[in-house]
Amino acid sequence: MDPRHKEILRKHRLDLSNQILIDDTIVQFLYQENILTESQVDEIQSQISNKKKTLRLLDILPTRGPRAFGTFLNSLEEEFTWVRDKLLQDLEQPNVPVQSPTDEWNIPEVTLRAVPSDRQLSRLASRLGSEWESVLLDLGLSTGALYRCRADHPLSLHGQVLAGLIQWRQSQGRSATVHRLLQSLQSTDVHPSTLDEVFQ
Repeated sequence: MDPRHKEILRKHRLDLSNQILIDDTIVQFLYQENILTESQVDEIQSQISNKKKTLRLLDILPTRGPRAFGTFLNSLEEEFTWVRDKLLQDLEQPNVPVQSPTDEWNIPEVTLRAVPSDRQLSRLASRLGSEWESVLLDLGLSTGALYRCRADHPLSLHGQVLAGLIQWRQSQGRSATVHRLLQSLQSTDVHPSTLDEVFQ
């Protein structure tokens, strides 16, 4: 998928998760057009709410090749025309450089390239709310891994989030950088000043 198309989906991620219903037409159309595999359809449909289904679809789409964005727009044409028009309008804007997290967040370059420590991940876990699952899905954790985090720490949201973040760091090794975390956190409501404190 074109980087600009990825950025548009990221920018509208939360709006899309609240505005569209993907159960019937959208997912089946994407499957029909060979954008989604059968196992991906099953994974999306297994989510417990429409919002989570949409967020999972938005996690998968950027990995599905150059046709994925245009086909997704086509799937919106019948029932969600206003959403499609909004995305197209954004696409027609002048092609300005994609904003980097470092433009908004005052974090040193050496920190951005580093793998976050246990202490930093614990600080971050204490500041994330209901959006934590979307962040970890964007980082590449599976829905099964998120379920295990919830099951292992049923009474502690902080414990659930921290377990997921540590699992992400272990699975990604040196690629699990602060910069990668910030990319996923851009779609949340966490204020940049809060993250400055986390990664000092």
